[in-house]
Amino acid sequence: MKFTTRYEQHSQPLLPRPQFVLRLIGHALVALAILTFALGIGILGYHYAGELPWIDALVNASMILGGMGPVDVLRTIPGKLFASAYALFAGVVFLATFGIVLAPIAHRFLHSLHLSAEDS
Repeated sequence: MKFTTRYEQHSQPLLPRPQFVLRLIGHALVALAILTFALGIGILGYHYAGELPWIDALVNASMILGGMGPVDVLRTIPGKLFASAYALFAGVVFLATFGIVLAPIAHRFLHSLHLSAEDS
């Protein structure tokens, strides 16, 4: 059984720029899908557990997911419990999506260093 990867191996040349840009776009789309899913969870939670109107639920979920903090004061216990869980979840999602977007850039940089080390 052969293991394949989307990234070029150390013995392969650096990926051409147009293909690298497509790789970046693919990673950005995956990150966007994850953020959209996480935002949807936040909107639903703030609306149903926090008893906020849809637009306020959107604002709160967006602000938490972006790392800015809540906007509205939650008055219900389920809303407060959801907000604390969502804040932890949002922190993990933020770091994961940052890693997804940064991965091809870091790989290209390290791969270019490896290739230049082999040349010298």
